[in-house]
Amino acid sequence: MRAYERAVDAVSRATVDRPGVVVAVFLVLTAGFAVGLGGVSTDAGTSQFTEDLPAQRAFEAVDEEFSPTFAASSGSTQLIQRGPNVLAKPALLRMLEAQRRLADTPALRVVSTSSAASVVATTLDPSARTLDAQIRAVEAATPREIDAAVRAAAERESFTSQLSDDFNPSAARASATVAVVVHEPIGATGGSAGAGTDSPLTSIQQRAQNIVGTVGGDITVFGGGLVSAEFANVVFDSLILVLPASIGLIFVFLVVAYRDPVDLVLGLVALGITLVWTFGFLGLVGIPFSQLLIAVPPLLLAVGIDFGIHSVNRYREERVAGNGIRSSMSVANRQLLVAFFIVTGTTTLGFAANVTSDLAPIREFGIVAAVGITFTFLIFGVFLPALKVLSDRVRERRNLPTFGERPLGAEGSLLGRISASGLFVARRAPRAFFALVVLMAAASGVYGLGVDTSFSQDDFLPPEETPAVFEDLPEPFRPSDYTVTGTINFLEANFEQSQGDSVTIYVEGNLEQDYALQSFARASEEPPAVVVAENRSAETQSILGVIESRSAASPSFRRLVERNDANDDGIPDDNLDQIYDALLDSPARDQTLRYVTEDRRAARVVYQIEADTSQAEVTQTGQTLEDRYRFEATATGETIVFQAVSDVILASAVSSLAVALGATAVFLVAIYWLLEGRPSLGVVNLVPIVVAICFLVGSMRALNLPVNALTATILSITIGLGTDYSAHIVHRFADEYGHTTGLEEALDDAVRGTGSALAGSMLTTTSGIGVLVFAITPVLGQFGVLTALSIFYSYLTAVFLTPSVLVVWNQVVGRGGVDVPAGGSEDVVVGR
Repeated sequence: MRAYERAVDAVSRATVDRPGVVVAVFLVLTAGFAVGLGGVSTDAGTSQFTEDLPAQRAFEAVDEEFSPTFAASSGSTQLIQRGPNVLAKPALLRMLEAQRRLADTPALRVVSTSSAASVVATTLDPSARTLDAQIRAVEAATPREIDAAVRAAAERESFTSQLSDDFNPSAARASATVAVVVHEPIGATGGSAGAGTDSPLTSIQQRAQNIVGTVGGDITVFGGGLVSAEFANVVFDSLILVLPASIGLIFVFLVVAYRDPVDLVLGLVALGITLVWTFGFLGLVGIPFSQLLIAVPPLLLAVGIDFGIHSVNRYREERVAGNGIRSSMSVANRQLLVAFFIVTGTTTLGFAANVTSDLAPIREFGIVAAVGITFTFLIFGVFLPALKVLSDRVRERRNLPTFGERPLGAEGSLLGRISASGLFVARRAPRAFFALVVLMAAASGVYGLGVDTSFSQDDFLPPEETPAVFEDLPEPFRPSDYTVTGTINFLEANFEQSQGDSVTIYVEGNLEQDYALQSFARASEEPPAVVVAENRSAETQSILGVIESRSAASPSFRRLVERNDANDDGIPDDNLDQIYDALLDSPARDQTLRYVTEDRRAARVVYQIEADTSQAEVTQTGQTLEDRYRFEATATGETIVFQAVSDVILASAVSSLAVALGATAVFLVAIYWLLEGRPSLGVVNLVPIVVAICFLVGSMRALNLPVNALTATILSITIGLGTDYSAHIVHRFADEYGHTTGLEEALDDAVRGTGSALAGSMLTTTSGIGVLVFAITPVLGQFGVLTALSIFYSYLTAVFLTPSVLVVWNQVVGRGGVDVPAGGSEDVVVGR
């Protein structure tokens, strides 16, 4: 007896001879994993994906060294006011009152506030420097005086930039305005191109919402803290919607599949233990539960259901043949342990292939899914059979009734007839059918090469409006009230600064070199087409602008520039250290430090990009601009960081697919060589999966479903889950083929019995995973659709294509005698 046979025999004997001990051991382990449940934390949003990227490091450096006034790192909160006219006296007073109440609340740690209302007030009364004085100034003014102040303030960009695009200076009207409240920095409040669930501003901005709500009018509080809070809520809301829906659908299908209340309870207990082990593992090793990991429980339920149905169905096949409890489970378990091991091996390889990703969340997804599948194998391969033996012995001793003992796919059943359709084609035209399917799959795969790749915050945020069907749900299933997406969309639609994009060039080097500032100017000449430009020169925000504005305001500084300007272009060429010293000693110091560090070793230059420019074009533009500098320069900005993540996602999808496919092929060839002496069956096992992947990729493009942070894992997952279906049929065929005199009987047993169980598994799995479309975030809905499709395609190829592939295999290998064991030459070749 070979080593693997001894191992399988030992596990099988323990399961049927000492089921009580086996169950007790698993329950003790469950209690141990349950300890880790209390340590499960959550993480969500886009910031988890941006770590360790060069563009992100530059983004962090810019944030840390220059700290622009309205950046997240300054701890800013935005107050968005809407109305018929936000420049009317009542609206101005409401905004100023909101600013005052926030500033007077010590817990909010307000450093400063700024708004269009404050500008109007100081225009009315230049001495009104406090909010109280500004309120008095507006209260004392007539509507005509306020309109005149608005027209006077309209000459300042700092005023108009805070107003919506429909601002009419002549009529002194605007429908929206944005005020900014700056808080004293409290820990890490910025530095990331994305947002996560952990922000020290969350409590501040949530309290600000309550305070601003007492003012009246339509004023919305917005900021990074609220975005982080909604990222955290969306994880819980998605989970609380997805899991019960998944379990409910699974319960219905399991009732049909098992048709026995006891077996149903046993299957549900095994599924529950699988989830406890997996979530406990998360808590014990410290992996946070992220939005990507929401997909893991349905995946584990899917595989667990598959294993459970196969285990019970195979056992029932032996029982209806008249065998006892022990012998029936012994036969079923010996056969299925090997099949489950093959499935677990390939599925684990498919999931684990994601550890090749450069993105930590995708790596963690691969690790957790692979570990969870291993747990599923142990629980459904060992624990469930032992529990089934115990329960049936109790029912037999007490003469309790049994239900639904007839196996799925029995002769004459509907599933049996459906599953046998693949045999019909295999008997008549296997080669022609095989060739046709391969051609169709190749066409689908080529078409799918044009699938889009994307990564954006929108993928992880909840929809602007929660679907009405969710509004009627009772607590705790009813989702939270989400406002962030609607606010972001409003800002993008109504404020000019939100419609374009920007590229920041982070420049490092000795900026006191004589050529430094001239190189900045030359880098902006003849910019790429998507850069906002005037007279063939890019409109930038940089130290050059500070020098220009300071020269206009200070005659002494202008003379200093002129003395050091060799070519009279307004840009100093000599003694740059003196230029910087003069700026830092002037009222322009703060503005200077927004673009050059005090040690003159780094600078930032901001380029405005035209609206409707794609992420890829923005990134290409940034790369073009950074190459123009004579110093070390890195293009950054949220769009560039997100495009970098998008590129990594695509690379991850390709690399994980290649690794999963290669590793699975090696594993299958090796395992069938070891188990059956037929290594070529490993290739047969893989063919339906490759076909399913091709159809899936084509479907992604046809359904306009992009490769994003979560769907990037779908190809390797298809290999992992899809191999499950074909492996069951191929292994059952191989096992029967070794004990029968003909191919046809082996195919019939494999397809009618195992194929029918696969049909039940497919229905429960696609339904259980398909409920991800009800998740609050779009990325999870897309993942749910694609996973359900991948399982459906895997089932179709396993049941309808695999029989023809096996017939072709038998014709080729049977004739050539490549790896057919002794006695195999006498097998009947179907379809010859």
